[in-house]
Amino acid sequence: MNGSANAGANGPAVVQQPKKHDKEAPQSTAAIFRVQGSTQPPATSTSSTTKTPLVKAEISSQHISQKGVPTSTQSDIMIETLTSEQAATHEVVPCTHQLRTNLEEGLTTAEATRRRQYHGYNEFDVGEEEPIYKKYLEQFQNPLILLLLASAFVSICMKQYDDAISITVAVVIVVTVGFVQEYRSEKTLEQLTKLVPPTCHVIRDGKESSMLARELVPGDIVILNTGDRIPSDLRIAESFSLQIDESSLTGETEPKHKETRAVPSTTSGSDVEHLTCIAFMGTLVCGGRGRGIVISTAVNSQFGEVVKMMMGEESPKTPLQKSMDDLGKQLSIYSFAVIGIIFFIGMFQGRNVVDMFTIGVSLAVAAIPEGLPIVVAVTLAIGVMRMAKRRAVVKKMPAVETLGCVTVICSDKTGTLTKNEMTAQAIATPEGKLAEITGIGYSAVGGLVQYQGEQVQQWTHPEFARIIEAGLVCNNATIEADKLLGQPTEGANVVLAKKARLEGLREEYKRLREMPFSSETKWMGVQCADAHGQQVYFIKGALDRVLDQCGTYYSADNQRKPCDQYSRQHILEIGKELGGRGLRVLGMARGENMQSLMFLGMIGMMDPPRPGAADAISIVKASGVDVKLITGDAQETAQSIGQSLGILSSSDSCLSGQQVDQMSDQDLELVIRQVTVFYRASPRHKLKIVKALQSLGEVVAMTGDGVNDAVALKKADIGVAMGVCGTDVCKEAADMILCDDDFSTMTAAIEEGKAIYHNITNFVRFQLSTWVFWLFRPPRDPKTYRITVPGS
Repeated sequence: MNGSANAGANGPAVVQQPKKHDKEAPQSTAAIFRVQGSTQPPATSTSSTTKTPLVKAEISSQHISQKGVPTSTQSDIMIETLTSEQAATHEVVPCTHQLRTNLEEGLTTAEATRRRQYHGYNEFDVGEEEPIYKKYLEQFQNPLILLLLASAFVSICMKQYDDAISITVAVVIVVTVGFVQEYRSEKTLEQLTKLVPPTCHVIRDGKESSMLARELVPGDIVILNTGDRIPSDLRIAESFSLQIDESSLTGETEPKHKETRAVPSTTSGSDVEHLTCIAFMGTLVCGGRGRGIVISTAVNSQFGEVVKMMMGEESPKTPLQKSMDDLGKQLSIYSFAVIGIIFFIGMFQGRNVVDMFTIGVSLAVAAIPEGLPIVVAVTLAIGVMRMAKRRAVVKKMPAVETLGCVTVICSDKTGTLTKNEMTAQAIATPEGKLAEITGIGYSAVGGLVQYQGEQVQQWTHPEFARIIEAGLVCNNATIEADKLLGQPTEGANVVLAKKARLEGLREEYKRLREMPFSSETKWMGVQCADAHGQQVYFIKGALDRVLDQCGTYYSADNQRKPCDQYSRQHILEIGKELGGRGLRVLGMARGENMQSLMFLGMIGMMDPPRPGAADAISIVKASGVDVKLITGDAQETAQSIGQSLGILSSSDSCLSGQQVDQMSDQDLELVIRQVTVFYRASPRHKLKIVKALQSLGEVVAMTGDGVNDAVALKKADIGVAMGVCGTDVCKEAADMILCDDDFSTMTAAIEEGKAIYHNITNFVRFQLSTWVFWLFRPPRDPKTYRITVPGS
């Protein structure tokens, strides 16, 4: 039989033996390591439906003697690691057998050592750090810098030492400033390694112990508890209400409920959201406990894909750097052209060869604007300081000017355009009464619950108070100093109770038992005793599942009425309308026991846009900059946020990450200008979108806050990270950091960037006009002619 491990409400998964007719799994392409085992193939059935193992076994040739006889009764067998997709589509028992491990005993120390010899340590090799002197010398590869150095050398040869000194000082200042800025910014890969926890709890030699996460190998059994960071990709083998925050990888704020049951195979090959039996390296356990089998480590993990993409991408040069390079090349050509023309004209006129060569070189040296790099550096430095006053920290000086050239902003949703704080937006009764809720985030200050202009406070409207009461009592979250301790959806219910001045209701009930949420039931329940000792049950969860448990509903006249087919359909229609607004809908119910539950109503919640974000986007779009929303959320949520912010209009379209995968680069370039919202996007999709825009000549700014944004931040012309909620990886990959996480700060930064761009442009024009003047001014005496640049 197929192995199954279905997690019940109160217990771990129960693993069963697999059937012999399981389907053959695809062959893994991950790195190979060895485990000790028999060279004989396992016993197989004579049936034609014999199953091919997940992992291919081969006899290691180096352990076979020249006569073809194994050197021992046992030899090493080659075993490949399992990818997350392969492990997710197979039950626990087949994965355990193929990795040759034991859920209760784990690996032996000797076996783990053997595997580590071939698989390596569970850490990322970011390569040897380049010596500081090499990084400094790389700054001299700029064409304009090389041209200035050449002019300084010529000045020395012509004994014009004052010019040589001034040019050399200018070059040293510019090169040193650029080196300091670049050296401070190249720490992204180092920050990536910090997401792997230093230690973890592992079963080795039949005992649970704490060990360094870098020593994990495929086949190890890892124990998971609340607060642990996942040390490697794991196949979940036991789950006790296990919930994992995957926002750093997927961008979704809601924790994922993990179970042991295998998932159906999909053809998309990109999304990880459906892999409910896999725990990914770098994510965080935010609830429950469990254990998992290490299926892949380091670069073979899902997180390793992000690392490899980071290492494979180079930050592009800014428009200013490209322009300065072009200017240096053009000035070089013009300088040599001037020398050649003047020299040949003098030769044609019969003048002294040495004199004409001296005049030509002098003109060429004088035409080189040695003051340009200094002025550019000073202008950018002033811009950095002015932006800092506007709460925007610029890490790389050329990025200041890039902001003035941006034509497209690709913005992440969670934590950038929104606060990443789930907020209740509406309450609906079974009969269709709808109360709206104001306020954003986990602060109740200024928030109100209103129904038709009337404020809902305490028990002024019992039909709404009952719904709020259920959401508060059936809840494990707390809010302290506007900080959430618990799940986002439960935090939204706590804040809602504060806005309705019902936060004290939780103290009126004594909890006797909890029925935790599971992916099968999709609801959570609690058994409580009220002040009179009467037992009361509260449940909350998916609307359709909660409604299925109820035989009655709570009416507006405080009566309990039968929930017939018409009533159920009406309630589901109300929920559908709330879902159409991009809200996540939770149903609420209560009863004396689980057989007499009464449906109370529903609460719609979402992570709403930040105050001022819509106005900021409107200003940016009015200046000619397009804004595109890229998120890992579902289509309904992405469209709702896009419409409320003014990003998505009726003439615009949306694309999913799967659709982006199916398009070639050329196909994406044809439609990307009309697409303003991308949903279910992974790091790979974000990178592909940024590259497509850049190939069309757009100057792209990318904003983000999570690990899933880091690759696109690095590839974009300017990456903008969030300073408050952004991860260290994200901040290190970015060129600029917004201290207040507010998109409206981008508006001010772009204004500064445009001003700096115009200042630099005006100075370049002035320098070039001066160059033309001195180039064509006739000398008084060719033998004593010497040009001195104004100000030198």
